[in-house]
Amino acid sequence: MGGFVSPRGPGARKPGTPQLDYAALFAATPSPCLVLDPDMMIVDVNRAYLRATGRTAEDLIGRHIFAAFPDNPDDPRASGVKNLRASLRRVLAYREPDTMVLQKYDIPLAGHPGVFEERWWSPINTPVLAPDGTVSWIIHRVEDVTEFVRSCSPQPPALRRPVVREEMMEAELYARAQELQRLNEELRRAHARERQVALALQKAMLCCPDLDLHPEIAVRYLPAVGTLNVCGDWYDVVDLPDGCFAVAVGDVVGQGLEAATVMGMLRSALSAAIRAVKEPGPALEVLGLYAGSLDGALATTAVQAVIDTSRCRITYSSAGHLPPVLLHQDGSCELLDQATDPPLGARLDHVAHPQADQSYTAGDTLVLYTDGLVERRGEDIDAGLARLTGAVARSSRLGPDCLADDVLACLNISSGACDDVALLIARL
Repeated sequence: MGGFVSPRGPGARKPGTPQLDYAALFAATPSPCLVLDPDMMIVDVNRAYLRATGRTAEDLIGRHIFAAFPDNPDDPRASGVKNLRASLRRVLAYREPDTMVLQKYDIPLAGHPGVFEERWWSPINTPVLAPDGTVSWIIHRVEDVTEFVRSCSPQPPALRRPVVREEMMEAELYARAQELQRLNEELRRAHARERQVALALQKAMLCCPDLDLHPEIAVRYLPAVGTLNVCGDWYDVVDLPDGCFAVAVGDVVGQGLEAATVMGMLRSALSAAIRAVKEPGPALEVLGLYAGSLDGALATTAVQAVIDTSRCRITYSSAGHLPPVLLHQDGSCELLDQATDPPLGARLDHVAHPQADQSYTAGDTLVLYTDGLVERRGEDIDAGLARLTGAVARSSRLGPDCLADDVLACLNISSGACDDVALLIARL
């Protein structure tokens, strides 16, 4: 098992503890296990598996699993290869463990070519991921439950007629287990298709061509854990004439496809407005008028800032959104909270949106974000803002990309949070 290393990495042991021999640990594991590569070739096998199948390591290592264990050609209902192949493909596709229902998977009798013996297995297939997230290996762990299944009908063949009803019940349970597995696979495929559609939709709606013109801007987008990977948060970057550019983030109430659809329309409207009026206050004013005619857009929050690089000036405006953070090179932070209006659609009468100016020094950093980054249930928002400013101040010397990753890690949401998160960091 030369490919396996400690998941904790070097130096993770407590001082004085012996180095773990993972190959020996695998070999001694009492559950029968195979290690497969992504091509389903057997690369290692433990002693328990050899005992369970009556094979030697030389019989198995280097062979394709289905060449070593084909279906019983004399059983027209044999489905072991088909079911196991589907499970292994799910592991490769989703990179998650896959537990199979009870399987009747006869295996060739060792030393008797062409002869198969009845076997019942309870398998689990588990991926081992490489640092880049791809599947390096699959651990195929099984429990041989043949004797348990046989014990349900202990009578010898000549006496089995009185237990036909029990045999029929076993057959029915097995058939239902197979049907459940088939339905689960159909649900997985449907979910995967829906998720792909959602990802394509989100990618299209968050397309931001002007971002490529500004390498000193980093963005991060984390939908809430447990969603379809789509949400109502957004970010945007718009290149403007005369050495200016605009950045924005926003947050539509709700999650999922409905919120994402509204988000796409509002984001496009604000992007068009800032190109036309070139000032954040009037742009948000236009967006507020549009939001009033759009179902699901009320109570949306957004903040936009226009950066004039020739004058080192930020002009910003907010519609009920949390204040941007201006990080100075010395590690100090300012909250840009002098131009805040209620969320979109909250006012009964149309009024002009406020906007404010803030000077900066070249090399300062502007941080825009949505509430999922800082809000925590049962906690005052000031605590979340203090946590954010503390995180950016500690990492003020990092570039935007590294700073974005460091902020997410410091706030313990690198893998997602209970709410959607959009984060934009611009080095000015």
